Amino acid sequence: MRAKDPWHREGFASTLHVANRSPATMRAYASDLNQFVEWAHERGLGGPISITTRTLREYLAHMTARGDQRTSIVRRRASLRTYFSWLVEREFIKESPAARLSAPRLATQLPKIVVREQLDHLLDEDWGDDEWATLDRAVCEVLYGAGLRVSELCGLDVEGVDFSQGLLRVMGKGRKERIVPLHQRGLDSVRLWLDDARDQVARATSPPEALFYNRRGNRLGSRDVRRILDNRVVRGHIHPHALRHTYATHLLEGGADLRVVQELLGHESLTTTQLYTHVSKSRLQKVHHQTHPRG
Repeated sequence: MRAKDPWHREGFASTLHVANRSPATMRAYASDLNQFVEWAHERGLGGPISITTRTLREYLAHMTARGDQRTSIVRRRASLRTYFSWLVEREFIKESPAARLSAPRLATQLPKIVVREQLDHLLDEDWGDDEWATLDRAVCEVLYGAGLRVSELCGLDVEGVDFSQGLLRVMGKGRKERIVPLHQRGLDSVRLWLDDARDQVARATSPPEALFYNRRGNRLGSRDVRRILDNRVVRGHIHPHALRHTYATHLLEGGADLRVVQELLGHESLTTTQLYTHVSKSRLQKVHHQTHPRG
């Protein structure tokens, strides 16, 4: 009979599953917790009851000393805070040692946006009319035209496209559904893919509900999207997420309300969306500096 895990990892994982957390999030929590448990075992700590705030600070210092990136440290700290809060809720411990745990502050980085010349080439060039060119066109039009995350684009289903209303049903982070508009050119590119190409590349094992397929007939994946952009950009490089950043920035520069952009992007916090206002300001400052006589 297997010994009971004093860290209650299976119970924690079950709670995340019931809460409908995404598979990627659950894998990250499990990995972060397992790494911590392994570190704790090496120091003779046998369970959460023996963990103090000082222990967790030593763990953060350990990760910093071995050269882990600050983004990774911040994420693991968040995972541990969630885990120990869960232990308190289940009354395995009385209080969370991670409640007052600070982490390295991340330097604020403005999201990169696609320059106009690259965007024009990506969306306006003639790529041909074979089935894969049709797919590439639809993918790029939807990424920029609806501001989707790559995972959201890959998760689109055929029935989630409302051509009459010009809307997409998108499954976002935390399995939260939202409805976003798509411009006519984007809708036309999706319609062309559905009418002229999708059935040609489908295989017997292809998921019938999926909107986009890759060359193996499976649902399109994030690596497939990266490959599409790498093949279609002549000069430089465009990360798929940069199209989402560009979408948000262009909306704000066009006068869109910040809360509307927040809803379109599926951000839980307005603070996340406000980052794009800094992008717009920085671009205005750059233009002023380059064009004003006393800039």
